[in-house]
Amino acid sequence: MTIFNSWMPRLRTGLLVALGSLLAAPLAQAQTELSEESLAVLASMAPGAPAPTADSFVHIPPTMEDLEASSLHPELKRVIRRGYDIFTNTQQFRDEYVFNDMNCSSCHLGAGRLPFSGPIWPAAVTLPDYRPKNDHVNNLEERIAGCFTYSMNGKPPAYGSDDMIALATYHQWLASGVPMYPTGKLYGRGFPRLDEPAEKPDYERGKETYAAQCSICHGDEGAGLSVRGEVVFPPVWGDNSYNWGAGISRVFTLASFIKHNMPLGQPNSLTDQQAWDLAQFIDSQERPQDPRYTGDVKETLELYRDTFHKHTMYGQEVNGRVLGDHDNVGRKDFLKPDVLRDRTYD
Repeated sequence: MTIFNSWMPRLRTGLLVALGSLLAAPLAQAQTELSEESLAVLASMAPGAPAPTADSFVHIPPTMEDLEASSLHPELKRVIRRGYDIFTNTQQFRDEYVFNDMNCSSCHLGAGRLPFSGPIWPAAVTLPDYRPKNDHVNNLEERIAGCFTYSMNGKPPAYGSDDMIALATYHQWLASGVPMYPTGKLYGRGFPRLDEPAEKPDYERGKETYAAQCSICHGDEGAGLSVRGEVVFPPVWGDNSYNWGAGISRVFTLASFIKHNMPLGQPNSLTDQQAWDLAQFIDSQERPQDPRYTGDVKETLELYRDTFHKHTMYGQEVNGRVLGDHDNVGRKDFLKPDVLRDRTYD
């Protein structure tokens, strides 16, 4: 097994450092091999997060400062900057691509660089690949389109458009030095699933923790905080939040995101049980309809239960109301963008 560190900050070389022959080596030795600088960077990026294991592939993505110091062509730099700008300020396309109060970086913190916060570089090196959610092979652009469709409750930039290429280029640049389809466990990929909680996730406990830990930023009614029309903290339910098809509407996904990233500036400060309870409470609130909605919540639930909704509260009764039993699509005037279609490759 091999551990890799594929970007040494400030060395700016994109150097891949292979730490071979670690099968019998203790983890402490393997981590030491990563260099004190790299370990310090990882610790600052994900305070309190689990350490890499002996079969981990560790990648520290480049920063925008690294971009400016690099020898990349000026036009490529410009496109990467554009992708970064779209990713961190997606609200500039409000009511064009985005029909809620979210930015890409609302879920993918640290401009998509942080481990355990859905870092986006793995998508650039693991796609194209089969995706159960839509039952076909997806490439990077389609994966990005899915985020706009579900998490942004929106309409993605057209495939091959300047904005889509800029976003894809930013993803790929963050993966600098990483080979396609790397072997081993990609350290910090996605929102790594927490162990099952000691007690069943509980709505009322989650409500209490939300009031104590989350409402100061996200509001008592989950509506987030905007100042002079600019989103400061995103809503976590309601018309301006992610819809019922978003990955984070799955309770286990939201629980992991909360554990590793919330409250903001205090990652890993909540217990696993608190994270599960919070996720149960937040994802039991109403939000815009799943774009795959057939017109009947029970039928939609059955169609996508096994591949997705078995992990959400969609179609379940909470406080006397069946969640998702409505035609509300939030601020947009359509249910499903044209890009959301089946592919057969025939």
